[in-house]
Amino acid sequence: RPFHVEPTNIVSVNDDMQRVTDEASAMNKRIHYYSRLTSPTDRALIAPDHVLPAPDEIYVYSPLGTAFRVDSCTDGYGKNSSIVTIFVIWNTMMGTSILSIPWGIKQAGFTSGIILILLMGLLTLYCCYRVVKSRKMIPLIDTSNWEFPDVCKYYFGSFGQWTSLLFSMVSLVGAMVVYWVLMSNFLFNTGKFIYNYVHDINVTDIVPGTNGSNKVICPSAAGDHPPQNGSMVFSSGNSTGFELFEEWWNKSQTVPFYLIAVLLPLLNLKSPSFFAKFNVLGTVSVIYLILLVTVKAAHLGIHLEYNWFTEDEFFVPEFRILFPQLTGVLTLAFFIHNCVITLLQNNKNQENNVRDLSIAYLLVGLTYLYVGVIIFASFPSPPLSKECIEQNFLDNFPSNDIMSFIARIFLLFQMMTVYPLLGYLARVQLLRQLFGNAYPSVFHVLILNIAIVGAGVLMARFYPNIGGIIRYSGATCGLAFVFVYPSLIYVISLHRAGQLTWPVLIIHIFIIVLGLANLIAQFLL
Repeated sequence: RPFHVEPTNIVSVNDDMQRVTDEASAMNKRIHYYSRLTSPTDRALIAPDHVLPAPDEIYVYSPLGTAFRVDSCTDGYGKNSSIVTIFVIWNTMMGTSILSIPWGIKQAGFTSGIILILLMGLLTLYCCYRVVKSRKMIPLIDTSNWEFPDVCKYYFGSFGQWTSLLFSMVSLVGAMVVYWVLMSNFLFNTGKFIYNYVHDINVTDIVPGTNGSNKVICPSAAGDHPPQNGSMVFSSGNSTGFELFEEWWNKSQTVPFYLIAVLLPLLNLKSPSFFAKFNVLGTVSVIYLILLVTVKAAHLGIHLEYNWFTEDEFFVPEFRILFPQLTGVLTLAFFIHNCVITLLQNNKNQENNVRDLSIAYLLVGLTYLYVGVIIFASFPSPPLSKECIEQNFLDNFPSNDIMSFIARIFLLFQMMTVYPLLGYLARVQLLRQLFGNAYPSVFHVLILNIAIVGAGVLMARFYPNIGGIIRYSGATCGLAFVFVYPSLIYVISLHRAGQLTWPVLIIHIFIIVLGLANLIAQFLL
């Protein structure tokens, strides 16, 4: 009897073959894009054959230097569900900016700070949406493997190529400088806590602070710069040994140099992909910070008083002229524009990109609002002034605070694993553009890494103000990637299609002016 095949089976087989073909094509496109970030011989951003992800396990790399491993959360090979896409975007944007949000709200005023977080979130979301749509507005060219710098090169030629590289390097190096300052801070406080605990030394910082088990301090009250090791022993311990420790374990004069011995060799590795496995610590750190903020607020209570425009001994006005300092921080806090296309490419349902991007931005904004508002509102005023809120809000808790100690340990280890990835991507972008090779020689790589590390050490030594560094670098790179290029590209594409109208032109010119004013204001206030 002849073998009979039902037509439905043929359709099923054909569908399966088509699905496999589509999945293979998608994977080839992703691998092709990642391979363009590095040299042909460097496989740091290419999954090796023996560890290619199974249908329930993929790796998503962001050009900003964050790598995510997604397990059992995908719908199809190499494609993410909407909830995973939202989480990846949230996790990419949630960075060190969260530590400076309470300080930014203090600089802007409580009411204006909340309004600015909402407005900047909406504005950067709109500009991010324009970035996502930018490559789709290019006719007759396959742009499936393009990222936003490629779009800039298409519209503006070599000028767009080099300026996008410049501003991308500003964001990467700026982040690495902030990381170095924070790692120095966390390492100092961690070492101080461990030394005091091991030697049974009780220390009180010579700074104003509250009493009780939930102590809050005001480091900036000692002067324009926070004190380094100013403290006095009032209980058991060897005072001579403690003074020697204080001399060799100094937040700005010694600790930033100790980090060189650990991190400079890691920067010179050809492929730091091993460290991508630890980036889940970023999520853990953010969740723990939210927990810390909640617990501290529950113990400290709410301390608010509304003074709309007048100064007060313990409270700040609701609206302050220093508000651009918060907008500069927020520009980097909501910055994802130079890698958002890659992240959304992995979304299984492309028609949901706008919705998923909007939800991710909403979650990021709510996270910033929660941490910023809770820290500001619960800061004990009186007896301390709201002006005491530090650029890194963890500095408002003494080194012997257990919850803050755990937070610093988490953040220190997480930053030490992300730092080599940021350095690697800075090397790839710069050296590949200049020499056509991401690793032209050990000498080239070493010189670049010494320059990057040197910038971090100098900042940690002479300008350890992460809020200032974040707002300067955020306003600078945001001018190009957030405000100017997305608006110009949209206007040019509409003009070429004969669809440009005066209202659209005026709105996008206004956005460009806002970005320029945001940058200029950072140097005036």
